[in-house]
Amino acid sequence: QVQLVESGGGSVQAGGSLRLSCVASGYTYSSGCMGWFRQAPGKEREGVAAIRSDGGTTYADSVKGRFTVSKDKDKNTMYLQMNSLKPEDAATYCCAAGRLRCAGGGLYSWQYSFWGQGTQVIVSS
Repeated sequence: QVQLVESGGGSVQAGGSLRLSCVASGYTYSSGCMGWFRQAPGKEREGVAAIRSDGGTTYADSVKGRFTVSKDKDKNTMYLQMNSLKPEDAATYCCAAGRLRCAGGGLYSWQYSFWGQGTQVIVSS
């Protein structure tokens, strides 16, 4: 019954910003790790950011300092604020939820059980 729905994707010029949202239903945010992943054409899916039930976060080196993951338990929503976007950030971004805590950081896809359909981010130079 867990359902994750992403939104907020779009097209932006390099250096711009976007804020992605992930609305969760049938899932308790405190029950496990949640994260953001992305996949570009011809590339493997990679972990971008993860957030623990206690608010602790993990970021991929490629986005550290530019992206911020957060959550609002009252709205059952997780966010990914993306600043200083680069063309290499273009991808389909998916949110994910797991049953366990973010062991090892939470940037591995096999750590998650539930996935959203994704929202596309396009960055033009």
